Amino acid sequence: MTTSVDPRLGELWRAARLPLLVAALVVAAGTLIGALADPGARGLLDPTAVDDPGSRAIANLLRDRDVAVEVVRDPALVRAAGADATVLVPFPEALGPTQLAAVRASGADLVLVEPGSEALAALAPGADLIGRRAPVEVREPACDLPAARAAGTVTLGGESYVGGVGCYPADLGATLVSTTTAGRTVTVLGAPDPLTNGALAQEGNAALALRLLGSRPRLLWFLPAPEAAPVGDQRSLTELLPPGWVWAAAQLAVAAVLAALWRARRLGPVVREPLPVVVRAAEAVEGRARLYRRAADRGHAADALRAATRARLAPLVGLPEPAPPEALVDAVATSTGRPPAEVGALLYGPAPGDDADLVALAGRLDACERTVGATNGTFGQTSAQPAPPAPQAPRASVPK
Repeated sequence: MTTSVDPRLGELWRAARLPLLVAALVVAAGTLIGALADPGARGLLDPTAVDDPGSRAIANLLRDRDVAVEVVRDPALVRAAGADATVLVPFPEALGPTQLAAVRASGADLVLVEPGSEALAALAPGADLIGRRAPVEVREPACDLPAARAAGTVTLGGESYVGGVGCYPADLGATLVSTTTAGRTVTVLGAPDPLTNGALAQEGNAALALRLLGSRPRLLWFLPAPEAAPVGDQRSLTELLPPGWVWAAAQLAVAAVLAALWRARRLGPVVREPLPVVVRAAEAVEGRARLYRRAADRGHAADALRAATRARLAPLVGLPEPAPPEALVDAVATSTGRPPAEVGALLYGPAPGDDADLVALAGRLDACERTVGATNGTFGQTSAQPAPPAPQAPRASVPK
């Protein structure tokens, strides 16, 4: 009776149902999140976003006051803006050289949010960055700027600047600075909070935002796409990483080694324990065959068959175990009358191509071993000891 080693449909289903369940849960969670996601939540200072970091509220207030709010992505439109417009630059540090040049060439007033040193040098030369961030909190104007006097206290902080007219002081500078450059007004905000939905209703934030952004009939909200770096300015990945990445990687490596050593010590030595049950040889062979079948490892299975056959053939032809390949091939060829090349391919040949070839190889090995055994008998082996007589059953005594 033969036992099939092919996996059954039930076994395949039991093995695959857990991954399929996890995949289904992931797809369902993604679908639910996508369905429940707020389409108006798009990010910081987005004039169409309705979440707290967005700025849809101030955009609607400006439109109610007949200010044309335009989201501009083309630098050419900013360059063409004149004195009748205000250009809001929410992310000055993200502008490329061409985009900075377009804003600088514009004749409109500018409102810059959290600009760095590079953006200040290009767009507001009269202001300088201190480099010390202040907490966002309620601050007094403490200046003569009309927009700040009308707004009164606001929630502001972030970067601090010096130069021009400084309002809402913090540490050694101010969190709002207004300068006049090339006949236009450039206003610098240290933080975006007064323009966001979440903080617009606090203190005088709405009044300050309306006066800074609504002083002209048009407001250009400049949100350009990232500009490609010039060929000469392209840098490698290591140059773009922060300076401390090498030390961070070294610390992570040390932590990984220490964690590995800690976990390795907890494993302890291997403990040998007696098996709770005795596994029959046939079950062990069938289990190993199933593993070979599942891994499609016909080469390993063929090597095991050939190695066992060679170990049994060596004593039959009078060679030690393990026997040299050349000597074993010659001896088996002499015993079977087959060419040495055929015997060598049988005992040391390549892996079979499919399951049918593996079964055929097993049959050829068995036939070769039977032929050698029939030819040489027990040559090279010690004479077998006579088997002890089988015990006889005791006879029953018959009473006289």
